[in-house]
Amino acid sequence: MICFTYPGQGSQKAGMGSAWVDHPSWELVAEASEAAGRDVGQLLLDADDDDLRHTRNSQLATFMVSMIALDAVTRVGIETAGHAGHSLGEYSALVAAGVVDFYDGVRLVSERGEAMQVAAEEQEGTMAAVMGLDDDLVEQACEQADGDVWVANYNAPGQVVIAGAPSMVEAAGTIAKDLGAKRVMALPVGGAFHTPFMASARDRLSKAVDKTEFRVPDHPVYANVDAAAHTGAHTWIDLLNSQLTSPVRWRQSVHNMCDDGFTTFVELGPGAVLTGTVKRTAKDCQSLKVNAPADIDAVLEALAGPPVAAGGPLEGEALFATERLVVSPAAGVFQPTDDNLLGSGVPAGQLLGHVGDTEVRTPWAGVIMGFLAVDGERVTASQPIAWLRTN
Repeated sequence: MICFTYPGQGSQKAGMGSAWVDHPSWELVAEASEAAGRDVGQLLLDADDDDLRHTRNSQLATFMVSMIALDAVTRVGIETAGHAGHSLGEYSALVAAGVVDFYDGVRLVSERGEAMQVAAEEQEGTMAAVMGLDDDLVEQACEQADGDVWVANYNAPGQVVIAGAPSMVEAAGTIAKDLGAKRVMALPVGGAFHTPFMASARDRLSKAVDKTEFRVPDHPVYANVDAAAHTGAHTWIDLLNSQLTSPVRWRQSVHNMCDDGFTTFVELGPGAVLTGTVKRTAKDCQSLKVNAPADIDAVLEALAGPPVAAGGPLEGEALFATERLVVSPAAGVFQPTDDNLLGSGVPAGQLLGHVGDTEVRTPWAGVIMGFLAVDGERVTASQPIAWLRTN
């Protein structure tokens, strides 16, 4: 089975939206700007690394690249059987699964970033990665430091993040080295996230969470707080209200996903942090990423190969590398241009029809193998319109 994963804060980089500007999925940026009340395109294209270190900027920017990548893989027919996100990425997962609509997702991520920025400014904190030490020994190091320092992220075997007051993080890091850690690396963040230092942010964010409508997910979503799969709607109110002050149990989530039958993980968003953690945690699984349009063909080719594990094809979509789905760019009534296109070769940019007043064109050259929407059918945005075999 395929699981989509979504990265959190720290994966961002300057100009990370530039690869997507000419892609049809970039249209989401205008909608996000309206929902957020700010220019999201500027964040993705013009903000420098210093700007993106600010939590209020990095979270919204990272979320948006994940949403663009999700829309892009959906347009070519790649589907998932589950979702999981790391910290901020949990919000991406909830939007992707249909638990929260896109507009509310932008609103929540914006509020989360602001709340965490203010909390970090109110109480100085930092984070550090402890490498090469078992989880229980990292926990022991925090206890022996005897101060405000806690485990914040269980990322992968031998990779745990601690957070808290700067002096206490330094003290716990020293103890961790004495206990056998190979390396303790300070992280360039401006707060002690996923610790009690985020209590004020949790309280502020909970007001926005309580006003949000939650729906049943299309597929299970694995939560940071308990690493468990959730298939209900209202349980997410408590989970999100707890997330900011609870450790991210990512390694445990990956183990649970593997136990539940997932064999392929596709990271959607900037960077490849989660791709790396999956490789360390589940070495027998396939780990792929999409953070630019150029990655999509590589993922299609990988999914077209033999299944990672025995037992039949992957649940989710594993299209042949030569096949593509043309999807609707808008919601409305579909009207084909010419039914005689079926079975014929077409160039990239060929007009296939209209959805309302919006043109439906194929991004690829190839042969039209079939129409998946009929004349007069009301379709939604991103709904498959035609099946095309590329040259």
